[in-house]
Amino acid sequence: MNPIPDALWSDGWYRFAHRLPSAHFGPRPSGIGVDLGIIHSISLPPDTYGGNDIELFFTGQLDATKHPYFKQIADLRVSAHFLIKRDGRLIQFVSVNDRAWHAGQSQHRGRDNCNDFSVGIELEGNDNSPFEPAQYDTLQALAQALSQHFPIQEWVGHSDVAPGRKTDPGLGFNWQAFRRSLGHGAH
Repeated sequence: MNPIPDALWSDGWYRFAHRLPSAHFGPRPSGIGVDLGIIHSISLPPDTYGGNDIELFFTGQLDATKHPYFKQIADLRVSAHFLIKRDGRLIQFVSVNDRAWHAGQSQHRGRDNCNDFSVGIELEGNDNSPFEPAQYDTLQALAQALSQHFPIQEWVGHSDVAPGRKTDPGLGFNWQAFRRSLGHGAH
């Protein structure tokens, strides 16, 4: 008997995301399932929105000469599964079947290396400013689709899995509204 195909996903690629593959990923460890969603924020250059520098960064094409800050990060090999732009546009860099390099040194509920068992979603923004309604709309739809595809147990911020090292998505992210939109209540 053939399983019913999932119309939202094809080999870990989400149907409603613009696909922009990154080489910055690896296989998930054998026998490890995805059960955690991690929400991040990023802007490049810092506190600047609207360009394509985040996309260039996650695909290893960032021009270090374009901005002084880029000299510090241009050689980093990082990625996320998804990026939600300020206008709600959704970009996918890595299949959710693979491990994106978004959490770095991290731990959640006694488990190290959160990249192994999580999906990483970046919101274009910073730690101190509110995010746009269009971003929350896209995030809600994506989180629901991911929760149907995987047994996601919890949604956390980068700051929750790398405390003291990371602060994103920051004070501007409305956790209460996000969790309510998923039917999880205020906590």
